[in-house]
Amino acid sequence: MGKFVYDFEEGNRDLKDLLGGKGANLAEMTNLGLPVPPGFTITTDACREYLRTGELPGGLDRQVGEHLATLEAKMGRRLGDSGDPLLVSVRSGAKFSMPGMMETVLNVGLTDSSVAGLAAQAGGDERFAWDSYRRLIQMFGKTVCDVPGEEFEHALDDAKLAAGTRDDLGLDAAALRGLVGRYKEIFREHTGRDFPQDPREQLDLAVSAVFRSWNADRAVLYRRQERIPTDLGTAVNVVAMVFGNLGADSGTGVAFTRDPATGEPGVYGDYLANAQGEDVVAGIRNTVPLQALEEVNKPAYDELMAIMAKLEEHYRDLCDIEFTIERGKLWMLQTRVGKRTAAAAFVIATHLVDEGVIDLDEALRRVNGAQLAQLMFPTFDLSQEPEQLTRGVGASPGAAVGKAVFDAQHAVAMAKEGEQVILVRRETNPDDLPGMIAAQGILTSRGGKTSHAAVVARGMGKTCVCGADDLDVNLHKGQFTVDGHVVSEGDVISVDGTTGRVYLGAVPVQPSPVVQYFEGTLDAAADPLVSAVHRILTHADATRRLKVRTNADTGEDAARARRFGAQGIGLCRTEHMFLGERRALVERLILAGTPQERDAALAELLPLQRDDFVELFRQMRDLPVTVRLIDPPLHEFLPPLEDLAVKVAVAEERGQDPGHDKDLLDAVRRMHEENPMLGLRGVRLGLVIPGLFAMQVRAIVEAAAQVDGARPEIMVPLVGAVQELETIRAEAEKIIGEHDVDVKIGTMIEVPRAALTAGDIAQAADFFSFGTNDLTQMGWGFSRDDVEGAFFWRYLELGIFGVSPFESIDRDGVGRLVRIAVDEGRAARPELHFGVCGEHGGDPESVHFFHEVGLDYVSCSPFRVPVARLEAGRAAVAEQSTSDTR
Repeated sequence: MGKFVYDFEEGNRDLKDLLGGKGANLAEMTNLGLPVPPGFTITTDACREYLRTGELPGGLDRQVGEHLATLEAKMGRRLGDSGDPLLVSVRSGAKFSMPGMMETVLNVGLTDSSVAGLAAQAGGDERFAWDSYRRLIQMFGKTVCDVPGEEFEHALDDAKLAAGTRDDLGLDAAALRGLVGRYKEIFREHTGRDFPQDPREQLDLAVSAVFRSWNADRAVLYRRQERIPTDLGTAVNVVAMVFGNLGADSGTGVAFTRDPATGEPGVYGDYLANAQGEDVVAGIRNTVPLQALEEVNKPAYDELMAIMAKLEEHYRDLCDIEFTIERGKLWMLQTRVGKRTAAAAFVIATHLVDEGVIDLDEALRRVNGAQLAQLMFPTFDLSQEPEQLTRGVGASPGAAVGKAVFDAQHAVAMAKEGEQVILVRRETNPDDLPGMIAAQGILTSRGGKTSHAAVVARGMGKTCVCGADDLDVNLHKGQFTVDGHVVSEGDVISVDGTTGRVYLGAVPVQPSPVVQYFEGTLDAAADPLVSAVHRILTHADATRRLKVRTNADTGEDAARARRFGAQGIGLCRTEHMFLGERRALVERLILAGTPQERDAALAELLPLQRDDFVELFRQMRDLPVTVRLIDPPLHEFLPPLEDLAVKVAVAEERGQDPGHDKDLLDAVRRMHEENPMLGLRGVRLGLVIPGLFAMQVRAIVEAAAQVDGARPEIMVPLVGAVQELETIRAEAEKIIGEHDVDVKIGTMIEVPRAALTAGDIAQAADFFSFGTNDLTQMGWGFSRDDVEGAFFWRYLELGIFGVSPFESIDRDGVGRLVRIAVDEGRAARPELHFGVCGEHGGDPESVHFFHEVGLDYVSCSPFRVPVARLEAGRAAVAEQSTSDTR
């Protein structure tokens, strides 16, 4: 039997895997001497064992009893004692923060016999005692026994209506006592038993419920969204209750040591008098700014400020803090390194560098490519002065436009139909998570920067405005009103998560300041956020080993990519140059009946191709440009078989001569393949269609001869055997030899056999570039176009995938093929260069993998170039950190 329970004094912040984030940090604060209520943590090991067997681990009951006895001795009270009861909270706490996704039960230990004792503790305050009891039954019923939460809410609304009040605080002791009776009836109706009157039974059932909540639908969805492993489990924290709902001299709050939305220094947070913590997070009553506490209780405020400063210094980062004041006494209930917006992440990191708290390497570790990508999203263009409906709290930056939707499930349904939606609620709760994920942005009439909506939105990078008090949200009617203006479901609104402004209609967007900086139209010093991005990205560039190229087929894309920091082109897809008006020339090539007709068609394509390459080489002067010879099946350049067949049949039925259409139909039928992506494409075209690759090579070479500083590289696609590459290389070298141009010739490793015979293929190649899209398709046996919408959702749901292998490289399978090709290719030819040009080249996680296996560069779309630059730097810093700890 293992050790499943730890007193707070036994833990520390480094034990997050075992004690969860909340338990580890409660232990850390306890050991720092901060005012933390006593308690103990049940480990994630116990949770995993419970989830595996469906039962609490053997020995856990005894260990909990021993630690509960220690807690009772510290507090001088016994759990649920009728005269002087100890009450505890039972809270979840996984290694990674999952705000609101798992369960909490407060006031555990309160029973019919101990309500009077609790009132006596509170100086005869019966209202407080009955309010605490109704909260316990409500939370316990919903969390532990699956009683529908709306049943309790309806009963509470009825009680407030009968008392003539709109606020919980308007209910007196008698009203609350009656409400407890009604809650018990609801509990009995749905569970078939009375509310438990044994305090230890309450505790054990609450612990089991928290363990089960690890696999609740919303928790599973959140983990998938945030890529949190499914096998971590949650710890459970049992903490002596301290009460913020004892009157005006009590309260609860949430605070940040810096602004989690902008990163600016200062104290940010919300305080709510005469309330418990769930009231703040749920946003059911609007809070006051934390600074208002100074006027209410200056000693507690000053102590809180000192503790916040101490915690930030200790953790060397923005800290998120929950606290309660009980009859003027400050208690710390939680701290953690706080969630922040993408903008705040960059600003805070550079501020901490300036303050001497961290160095630039650490600043680089604390941001990531996904955050940088968020900062490149557009912002609103307000030059036309759009109609402002209202203004709330800018809780998570961004510019979101969509149709107002008032129900989370409806938001999901509309998003699946391609609609852009804004989820509008009074306040969100964890059950709204699917709608929050589906929505472009979130708007609530209640809550602030620390509400559930704000915290979750920031974690997901979603635009969010909270606490828009002027909004009267009517969920039943599906509308909200503000100053007499009615906005109904389906009406378009625009939400600015930076300023908190809400506009009627669709407000046009403009490039973000970060994109303007990359484009060269905004100086880095002109904006604090841009300055922070510039500093960290500059350090990433100085640190990284991987070079970053771009995938570009036009001069415009190449020029933009170069402005964004690209160090060349890693993939020019020449098939994109055969579209539009040039398609007719391809048809002539395919229909050619004689070598002379084929050569004539190729001769017309040659100058067009040459001009394309001249433009690319000019834009990328002195940088490498990798040109992939034509890859897709030629039939893709012809009309669909069905359309042609109908057209010819109709013409013949009418007695007309189908002419050219008949020739096209014959060609399409002749070239038809059951599985064209595994058919006549890539190098196979070059071997079967005489002169096609030669024309492209000649165009590349002649273009390079016209541009000083041109550095062309020719990439032969879909090679599976060295003989294929040798044949094409020999043909290309004859043409290259006619000009004074240095051209590298390599191949795209996208067929598994190429990876497995890389040592042989390397003898005929100057470079390898991994086409990870096709390598993933062939490695898994997936047709990407067919499977992503068909069943990938189920694979993700079942945990077969943590993330789609087309989104992030499959390290164990496809990644192993890459490793084999790199190792064997480099062993055969040490001077061989390696890159990647599939979409994985811009994926943050994949960039780290490509650094680890020793590639020389990654290539990605122009807009992902800054992301790849940042992640390449982070990969180098992570490698150095790992080697330093060995």
